[in-house]
Amino acid sequence: MNLCIDQGNSRTKVALMTDEGKMVKHLIYKSFSSADVERLFDLYDITDSIISSVVNIEPAVVNVLHRRSQHFVLFDHHTPVPITNRYDTPETLGQDRLAAAVGAKSICPEENLLIIDAGSAITYDFVSAEGEYLGGNIAPGLKMRFTMLHRMTKKLPLVEADENELIPLFGTNTRDAIAAGVIRGTAYEVKGYMRTLGEKVPHFRTFLTGGHAPYILNNVRSSRSEKREIKYEKHLVLIGLNEILRFNKLKVLISAKPRTIG
Repeated sequence: MNLCIDQGNSRTKVALMTDEGKMVKHLIYKSFSSADVERLFDLYDITDSIISSVVNIEPAVVNVLHRRSQHFVLFDHHTPVPITNRYDTPETLGQDRLAAAVGAKSICPEENLLIIDAGSAITYDFVSAEGEYLGGNIAPGLKMRFTMLHRMTKKLPLVEADENELIPLFGTNTRDAIAAGVIRGTAYEVKGYMRTLGEKVPHFRTFLTGGHAPYILNNVRSSRSEKREIKYEKHLVLIGLNEILRFNKLKVLISAKPRTIG
């Protein structure tokens, strides 16, 4: 079984997965330590592992993963991936963005893909049907937008919206005006990317992931005539990490296979 770890800015997401991509267990940690890793190995039949992080990883966590795994991948810009990375500065590309791109490509291998990850920041990334990561954009996330409206003004309150809340078109009080402005504004941003990309790329699939994805999904209303649908995949980064781990294990097996001389 594979242990896939996605360490984000505010929490760590963990999945136990098979090589075939079936998720056996999903866990979320507010803080993640080497003791948590040891406990996972003690509780589950884990053979291989991969970790990706947008923050500094504790060396003790890496040590346990390396010691207890048959095959361990510390995912960084040197790690081989099953798509071609065309980013000008691959060393600055967030591993979560690249992993999400790999995850989407593993689900729809022959399609052009727009991948939207709504986390602390909202990222928009594009992968061609030929399997080339061609870049993307970074925008403030929902919480960041709410927070900055509050901090950078004297009277606007800090708003926290519920993902199932019915957002009005126009707010009739300050609280609703902020909620509608941020959430609907972000939804219109998403639709704008889809519309503009559609003018350049006739056929593509849109993936939506990240902790704030439901807020956006509930407020993106496409007409029945629109052919481009949004596919919500909650665990897209973890799916991608599992695919990267599988890809690297396969490379090791191929390189270790004895060569015959005929």
